[in-house]
Amino acid sequence: MKQVTAASPAAELIAYYGGPASDVYFQRARTTLAGAHVDAVVAMDFFASRPGVLCGVAEAVRLLGGVLQEGDQAWTIAEGAAMSAKETVLRIRGPYSRFGVYETALLGMLSSCSGWATAAREIVEAAGGKRVISFGARHVHPLIGPTMEYAAVVGGCAGCATPLGAQLAGLQGASGTMPHAMILLFGDTVKAALAFDEHMRDDVLRIVLVDTFKDEAEEALRVAEALGKRLRGVRLDTPGERGGVTVDLVKEVRARLDFAGFEHVGIFVSGGLDAARIREFEAAKCPIHSYGVGMAISSASPIAFTADIKEIAGKPMTKRGRIPGAAPNSRLIRVI
Repeated sequence: MKQVTAASPAAELIAYYGGPASDVYFQRARTTLAGAHVDAVVAMDFFASRPGVLCGVAEAVRLLGGVLQEGDQAWTIAEGAAMSAKETVLRIRGPYSRFGVYETALLGMLSSCSGWATAAREIVEAAGGKRVISFGARHVHPLIGPTMEYAAVVGGCAGCATPLGAQLAGLQGASGTMPHAMILLFGDTVKAALAFDEHMRDDVLRIVLVDTFKDEAEEALRVAEALGKRLRGVRLDTPGERGGVTVDLVKEVRARLDFAGFEHVGIFVSGGLDAARIREFEAAKCPIHSYGVGMAISSASPIAFTADIKEIAGKPMTKRGRIPGAAPNSRLIRVI
């Protein structure tokens, strides 16, 4: 968990967040308030509808750093921290005219990223300490994928598939094995594995898919014999049409590799995994080295966030149904 400070977004992006990407009623409110010469220093609290893992607040702070001015203030709890329902996780104090139009962007950052991070945390906990890699970028729009992967890492994933996602998360590089398409073009798994080994840098892990052409255990042995000690692992991604990856399949592949002297070769499992399936593998003490998870993270429901004015010109004030005054929270840390 960390408080992240970084350069504010470019002026064009700030304009986008406050214009075409903002709810139009915030823009109409800005015009109306400015025309009537009405403004005041307000305290606005942001809070979630349900418990989860807070994510997106670092990006929110970067946006606020580009729109707030000297004397304005913002507080947050830490990125990646557990949050409770209705706990204030972000507070802004400043003239409403400076940040009100960005409410859509701020809520969206918190809602989507916290939903992804919360789903990732559940899956990582289910894996019981084994590595989980986010493979879900292919299931969301490409402008969103890297942000989703950043959130997955905040939630506890050890890696992600896209270079930009890895960069946002502060990782050394992206994680991945090889696609079935490449193996199909070579026409043979071993040929594909040998070519991959020849053309990839040494720091790229040699993890080979073994479910494309032949029986998974047979292919695992063929690849292990061809690559020897350079083979880091085999990946099982058997489609549902062939029964998917099962506990028995993993145990058979592990046993056959061990019998042949390839104890160093790990088993990486992917394909339709979620927390429930991972718990089944773990309960069966399946000899899996790491998991690749896609849709269970990328399709996670957002966590609804709300932003309410709680003070105006130092006076507690809010709408009916809410408690006036900035809600106390000792976990809030001033970031601006």
